[in-house]
Amino acid sequence: MRLTVIGATLALGAMACGGKKADQAQTQAAAQPAAEAAPAAPAGPVVEVKMTGTGTTAAFEPKELNIAAGTTVRFINVSGGPHNISFWSDSIPAGAADVLKKAMPEQLADLEGKLLVQPNDHYDVSFAGAPAGVYKGYCMPHLALGMRINITVK
Repeated sequence: MRLTVIGATLALGAMACGGKKADQAQTQAAAQPAAEAAPAAPAGPVVEVKMTGTGTTAAFEPKELNIAAGTTVRFINVSGGPHNISFWSDSIPAGAADVLKKAMPEQLADLEGKLLVQPNDHYDVSFAGAPAGVYKGYCMPHLALGMRINITVK
């Protein structure tokens, strides 16, 4: 009989604590700000660049690109990742570094985009307000394999 009373008391106590925890979790969730919204869709035209690799080769497709200022370039990991897009600060037009830094979210370092690990992951770089000229870029993990791209903004 005592064991039944003790068991019932423990069960009621556990339910009461669980209820408090659930209430606390709901209160905390309500107090936290809403999750950040997904990034806004690009305002101008979008041009896709595929990022591919086989283990012994890696490439941007296309590796030469001509775009108008205001275009967003969407880099897509197709195969052989992880990939990223990076730019040499001395191989972009004067004044372009500040524009790119603002246009490249989640940078690993200055002018170095985040790694795209999963197939179909993508990374957008907006060239809105970018000075005209050639932007020489590369994939950091595959630089030794010659994975480079030239983007000309007209």
